[in-house]
Amino acid sequence: MTSQAHASEHQLLFPSLSHPGCGIAVPCDAHGQVHMDELSERLKNAYLGARALIGWEYELPIVEPTHTLH
Repeated sequence: MTSQAHASEHQLLFPSLSHPGCGIAVPCDAHGQVHMDELSERLKNAYLGARALIGWEYELPIVEPTHTLH
C-alpha cells in the first residue's frame, strides 16, 4: 500500500478554540504523520499555520478515521 492510500484513511484534526465545531483537517496516516509532499499548497499552508497556532487558535490535533462511503 502506498503512503497516499494510508493518508486517505485518517485525518489530523485541529479543532478551533474560538469556533466550536470548526477546525482544520489534513490527511495523515494512522499515527498522525502528515505527508507534506502530498498536500496542496493551500492545505500545506493551513496545516503549518494550525501547528503554529496550537494553544492560541487551535487545540492539540486529534487523529481520527476519515468518513468514507463505500
